[in-house]
Amino acid sequence: MSNGQTKTDVILIGAGIMSATLGSLLKELKPDWDITLFERRAIPGEESSNEWNNAGTGHSALCELNYTVEKPDGSIDIGKAIKVNEEFQVSRQFWSYLVRSSLIRNPREFIYPVPHMSFVQGEKDVAFLKKRYEALASNPLFQGMEFSDDPAKLEEWIPLMMRDRQGNQPIAATRSEAGTDVNFGALTRTLITHLKNKNVDINYSHQVEDIKRTSDGSWELKVRNLAGGTIERIAAKFVFIGGGGGSLHLLQKSGIPEGKGVGGFPVSGLFMVCQNPEVVAQHHAKVYGQAPVGAPPMSVPHLDTRFIDGKESLLFGPFAGFSPKFLKFGSMFDLITSVKPHNLVTMLAAGVKNASLTTYLIKQVMLSKEKRMEALREFVPNARSEDWDLIVAGQRVQIIKDTASGGKGTLQFGTEVISAADGSIAALLGASPGASTAVSVMLEVIQKCFPQQIKSWEPKLKEMIPSYGLKLLDHPELIQHIQSTTAQTLGLSEHVPAKEASLTVS
Repeated sequence: MSNGQTKTDVILIGAGIMSATLGSLLKELKPDWDITLFERRAIPGEESSNEWNNAGTGHSALCELNYTVEKPDGSIDIGKAIKVNEEFQVSRQFWSYLVRSSLIRNPREFIYPVPHMSFVQGEKDVAFLKKRYEALASNPLFQGMEFSDDPAKLEEWIPLMMRDRQGNQPIAATRSEAGTDVNFGALTRTLITHLKNKNVDINYSHQVEDIKRTSDGSWELKVRNLAGGTIERIAAKFVFIGGGGGSLHLLQKSGIPEGKGVGGFPVSGLFMVCQNPEVVAQHHAKVYGQAPVGAPPMSVPHLDTRFIDGKESLLFGPFAGFSPKFLKFGSMFDLITSVKPHNLVTMLAAGVKNASLTTYLIKQVMLSKEKRMEALREFVPNARSEDWDLIVAGQRVQIIKDTASGGKGTLQFGTEVISAADGSIAALLGASPGASTAVSVMLEVIQKCFPQQIKSWEPKLKEMIPSYGLKLLDHPELIQHIQSTTAQTLGLSEHVPAKEASLTVS
């Protein structure tokens, strides 16, 4: 790339799951478009998409209790659970299309069948879980879910968690065999390799330092080559900012009015990991519990079977924490430099409203390993410290903005696309469920930013995603068809040992 300005059709900032997904969709919809990708790290998927930096595992609302809320009248609101599950079904359809098209030859490295479970203790939570189960089990998206409060059945489902369990308080669990473990790091690397083979210009160790609108309506990026120190300028008609926690600063540099008044609150995380084969062999499930009082939704404790680097492990956590960095490999000044005149009041209001959350996060940072082991023993009573190590997960930046319902400085949990009115630039902010809903989120980007083309792209979109344009819940027969066909295509119908996994792309 020369030092003078060059031009391309599309620029993707960040080599994570979001940019990889959007690039893969656009290359199918418009193969002749020139796409350029910039990543500040030396390899793809090193931040939020990395398998050691997130819980991964395919959020599909089968076990995440924070997606189902008990209303004042005692009924269970399953609206968010339905939305998340439908969006995960969209992701499965697109991944299946890539497998059928031989763009991914073997999905086994990034997706495995793993039961999803919810586990609760105490009379109140058992009653809640039973109501939740009754609300979900009759829904076509959640068919096959089981409930049990019988210790003998639970010992069959989760032997590691039941062994040496003391006390006589009620316990219960739900179980769904439709769950999966998804390695989004592996999937990201696969998709980026696919894009490279489709002649996408991939640039690692390149940091975008500025974004400015040009007189012809396109966007010019100032990019620093971190390897050589040279500055390059490149213009594009469309820019997607998918830089994880780094997206907020780049959105602010763009100056679009839609980005005004938006702030970010960083939350760090840690996990306990067990790779002792004797312990790992005793647990095969993703098991979610209830979040502690005062904890953010992303801190719901869970014990997960994970398949990483062809090896089975157990992860427990997350333990939340606070760091002013917006990226794991970011700067200690990220938070303070994100405060601008247009979001100052919003950020100050959020600080006042979330003082207790900040205190909670700081206390979490100060926990000793033994204190973390005590939390783990709520799940695994006989857990031994020598079997578990602490790993630092990725940074999450939650959106802060003013809302009609929450008022000034409301902390948002989830992901959000912020785009210019003319659709020429879009940024993705937020966190969980994130990667699991990447395809739906990137479809939203396409619909917002390419309104002129979307009609002509519909046939291809429906080929890739048969449910495109439909609300799955209105078509129960389609749900069953999608679940069975994607399970077959993605190899989820039967378990294959991790050591047999291999992945090739073309």
